[in-house]
Formats: sequence, C-alpha cells, structure tokens
Amino acid sequence: MTQTDGDLDSLVRKRIRALRVAQGWSLEELAARARLSQSSLSRIENGQRRLALDQLVTLARALDTTLDQLVESASDDIVTSPMIDGAHGLMRWPIKSDPGMSVVRQRMTEPPPDNPARMRAHPGREWLVVLSGTAVLMLGHRRFRVETNQAAEFPTMLPHAIGAEGGPCEILGIFDRDARRGHRQRAGENREGEGDRPCQ
Repeated sequence: MTQTDGDLDSLVRKRIRALRVAQGWSLEELAARARLSQSSLSRIENGQRRLALDQLVTLARALDTTLDQLVESASDDIVTSPMIDGAHGLMRWPIKSDPGMSVVRQRMTEPPPDNPARMRAHPGREWLVVLSGTAVLMLGHRRFRVETNQAAEFPTMLPHAIGAEGGPCEILGIFDRDARRGHRQRAGENREGEGDRPCQ
C-alpha cells in the first residue's frame, strides 16, 4: 500500500486487531494460525511494518474472512431510502454489497389465491418475517400460518403464494438474485412496477 492509502492502511490494521480480539485470540494464537512471528504480527497491527499482500491473504484466511472483506473501505453511502410503491403498500431496498439481493417490506390485506394455477414457481430462494398480523404461505400443496415474529425460508422452485389471514399483515422479505429475477419476469406478465413483490 502507498502513502496515499494511509486511511485504508490504518483501517485494515484496526480490522485485523478487532477480528483477532473478537475471536478471543492473543497475538501469539493468531500469529501461529497465520504462520507469522508474534513480533511481526504486533508490528503489523501497530503500523510499524508495511502491509504485504501475501501476509494479508494469510491473515484473512486465519481470521476466517476474505481479502476483499479485510481491505474493504468504508462507504460514505451508508444510509439509503426505500423505493416506494404506494399502490401496493410496498417498499424495496437494494443491498449494495450484492446488487442481486433486495429487501422488500409489504402490507398485505388479501388472502393467498385459492386457485393453484395462480401460484408461481421460479429459481431462487426467499426468506420472510412477519412484522405484524398473520400471513399464510402456500407452498406446493402445503399451507403454513406464519405469525408475528415468525420467519419462513423456502426454495422458490416450489409453486408458492402468500397472503394475509384474519386482517392485514406486514412482511419483510429478502430475495436472492434468482428470486428477484423471477419476480421481475412475473411483473412483465402483469404491469410495470410490480417487480420484487412477494408472490400472491
């Protein structure tokens, strides 16, 4: 790293020490895992020794992380606002570290469809938690009641639909890249702006 990378250099050194302390390891323990001398590791953490790429790779592996995570710089763009679809009571936040992932919050008032032909299947996985009320998840031929503070996770290759039971419910869902793509394709069959909606 060069002098112009001073802030990142300092951040990486602090991160190495913080990860070591979080694991409950002494300098000696991490040095042994990374096959470094204790004095070398101490100088790395204290800024008295230049950070070398090969040592960072070894330290990342010993700390059970990746080199990318170890040297990731802090972003100024920390707080984000949701994209809002008021017509469907839906808010969506992209996950910046993985643009294929998104978080969706939605208020539902209708029960899931009775007709299995209206259930959807597509590649991917979905995870959701019920924030309030009771949701009903139809998954293949099975019916699950998901109550407040309960979560459900399922492969979306199974035909599925979700709706409310006994009044409105609010859910927070996480879509992986494939599930998000499936919802966008479904939106194309319906109308623009319905992408990333939980299946109903």
